[in-house]
Amino acid sequence: MLKVESIHYGIVIDHITQGKGKKIFDKLNLGEADFPVVLLRNVVSSKFGKKDIIKIENRIDIDMTMLGLIDPNVTINIVEDEKTIKKMKVEIPKEVQGLFKCKNPRCISNAEDNINPLFTLVKANGTIEYSCEYCEELTSYTL
Repeated sequence: MLKVESIHYGIVIDHITQGKGKKIFDKLNLGEADFPVVLLRNVVSSKFGKKDIIKIENRIDIDMTMLGLIDPNVTINIVEDEKTIKKMKVEIPKEVQGLFKCKNPRCISNAEDNINPLFTLVKANGTIEYSCEYCEELTSYTL
C-alpha cells in the first residue's frame, strides 16, 4: 500500500473530483515548486468513490475563483503542526475576472488590451453560464 506522510505546515486540497487533480496541479504551477508537493490520484473515498488530493508542504496563495470553476467540490485545509487549523469550502464563483475571455469576437473586452473582462454568474445547473459585463454575451463553462 502507498503511504504518504502527513504534512507539518501547509495546505491540503481535498475532495477533488477524480481526474481533476492534475488540472488544479497545473493551474497552480505546482510542478515549478521548490518545496514538497504531492498529487494523489484515484484515492478511495467513502463519499465520492474515488477522489484526487493535493498536499503542499508550504503556504501559497490559492485562487479560490479558479478552483471553483474547475471543481466546486474542493475543500482547502490549512495545516499547522500536522493538524488542520482551518477548512474552507470552494464554491462556484458569482463573479469571474481575468480567467477566460468573452466568446463574442466583437466584444470590446476582446479588442482592447487594457480591459480585463468581468463575468457574472447567471446559471449554475450542470453547465455554468456567465454574462459578460460589456456585451452581456453568455459564456458557458461545463463542470
